[in-house]
Amino acid sequence: MSGNLRLPERLYLDFDSFFASAEQHFNPALRGKPIGVVALDSAHTGCIAVSREAKAMGVKNNMTARDARALVPDMTFVVARPDVYVRLHSRILEVIETVVPIQDVRSIDEVVCALLPSEARQCLTLAARIKAALAREFSPVLTCSIGMAPTELLAKIAAERHKPNGTLLLDLDMLPDALADLKLTKLPGVGDGMIARLAAAGVTDFVGLWHLAPKQARAIWGNVEGERFLQELHGTHAPRAQTRKRMFGHSRVLPRDWRSPDKVEDCARQLLAGAARRLRRTDLRASRLTLSMRSQRLRSTRAKSAQAQGWNWEGQFAPSRDDHSFRKTLAQGLAEARQTMPFSPHAVSVMLHGLDAEADLTGDLFDTLSNDADDRTRWETISATMDQMRSRFGGKALSLGVHDTVPGGYVGGKIAFGRIPEAGDFEAPTGEDGDTHFCSF
Repeated sequence: MSGNLRLPERLYLDFDSFFASAEQHFNPALRGKPIGVVALDSAHTGCIAVSREAKAMGVKNNMTARDARALVPDMTFVVARPDVYVRLHSRILEVIETVVPIQDVRSIDEVVCALLPSEARQCLTLAARIKAALAREFSPVLTCSIGMAPTELLAKIAAERHKPNGTLLLDLDMLPDALADLKLTKLPGVGDGMIARLAAAGVTDFVGLWHLAPKQARAIWGNVEGERFLQELHGTHAPRAQTRKRMFGHSRVLPRDWRSPDKVEDCARQLLAGAARRLRRTDLRASRLTLSMRSQRLRSTRAKSAQAQGWNWEGQFAPSRDDHSFRKTLAQGLAEARQTMPFSPHAVSVMLHGLDAEADLTGDLFDTLSNDADDRTRWETISATMDQMRSRFGGKALSLGVHDTVPGGYVGGKIAFGRIPEAGDFEAPTGEDGDTHFCSF
């Protein structure tokens, strides 16, 4: 490394087509083939991940399985197994940490490492050692791209610059020329709305963004995040204050045979149970519950102007953490839905919010002395006991009421950006890591 370059302080590691590569890793018969990972065994569901072979043929994430099959007739589809991916993720972290400590886990397939000066001076060798360690432990299809730069934002951009399986050291002396051709849509955290704001301010390319003044960036973003973004882009760390958890919730797109009122209500209760279990693993209590449903956006030629409909309901209650209090409130929302919702729902979500830490609750004297408070205390004990039983004997060991298994499973165990499910979020493991579930369509 030239002595004129500023040492990189961050190394960003991003796995390539992770869910699809994981399936190819566990099932050698899928290697080298176009595959799609879907949430449901249905041609109408979307691809949550596609292999690099499928991407090379024009298939994109979120494309419906039906459209992907039309584009690539011999494409293979498998049903996602979040618990398998989480276990693989944990093993990957262990391997990476044999080479360099991980500073933060950003998602199930992305981590960032802070480099010491001695590590930074040998960063390309360090990246090669990480890849070699992963190759020894896993199959060749499970590759990653690594970016190194003075800040996390620049390192992430560098990692995405040469996918798949690339390595890039990005120094400030190389900017803005090295990224002059980078589309603004490829920048982390820059969505369609921000693209429109930037365009309105006359910024249409990376060089224009680079030359913004901090105050201009703050004005375009509408808050301090614009200034933070520009600081990171110019090589200055912009640490963020730790955010406070605001809600626990889950959502589910419903298969066609789960859109009747009874099935919708069953799904909502299962989503609530998953959110409640996550809440109880903290010292927080919730005082509000939101039930939301939406219709499917129509796609036929005659319905081009039709828009998806939404319906929302919110209930309030004393700060609680027990299933009984939550289910009682949810029942009110479900009754309201039966009476007022003007459409057949395509998706449902349940959120617990209005969160307060146990230590922050001052309590109400009359509530403390009431029968309701005693009732909540008893149900908290019951809920905690049920959680312990599920942890020991599996997620389906105990439940309040009888539930049908929601197609696609993993109620509460969905992997979302920024949240990796814990073992307790899964009702039951899918079995051995090699048990691929091929789709029937």
